[in-house]
Amino acid sequence: MLNEERAIGVTLKAIRRGAPDAEIIAVDGSSSDQTVAIARSLADRVITSARGRACQMNAGAQAAATPDSLVFVHADTIVPFDFARQIETALQDAAVGGGRFDITLDDRAWQYRMLAKMINFRSRLMQNATGDQAIFVRREIFTRLGGFPEIALCEDIELVRRLRRAGRMACLRATVVSSARRWREHGLVRTVWRMWAIKTLFLIGVSPERLSHYYRDAR
Repeated sequence: MLNEERAIGVTLKAIRRGAPDAEIIAVDGSSSDQTVAIARSLADRVITSARGRACQMNAGAQAAATPDSLVFVHADTIVPFDFARQIETALQDAAVGGGRFDITLDDRAWQYRMLAKMINFRSRLMQNATGDQAIFVRREIFTRLGGFPEIALCEDIELVRRLRRAGRMACLRATVVSSARRWREHGLVRTVWRMWAIKTLFLIGVSPERLSHYYRDAR
């Protein structure tokens, strides 16, 4: 999380409601607003790490006690009320190494509903996921894979690519609600184009460092 005072409270309350017995670790990347104060009142632990999603998610995983599975929820993503049960059910299949949820966006205009449907269809077809979809993974597999690669961008895509080699991906139809703010702020068509172009270039081997200066608006 980084300067997410408007979102983090709702996010953490939803996690606690959906996974009442889980250990919730919030990882801050040096926020300058009230994010940490809000998180401290709702999470089991709040820690600080180097700024960057991969670094922060890896720090949270390392700080966790001994769960059998890990779930990575972005600060502006709201999980469903049966969050923990959905994951537990998916992981009862020994062939499943991890998975993700379908996504819906917090803007109900038809354009955003269609965008969410496209994201879910593409994700299910390609057996991939992005961080907005609350990726979950067996802890043993996450550790064996070395966690999220600490690269400039597309750390979620690379983790899932590795994860598919270690076990089947569970594509859950239960939905998380994610913020549509980046599409609203930078333009829906422009942002979709840039995000898909960056992911495609990454998958064909263009380095994250070369792509990173195109990524800020799309993230």
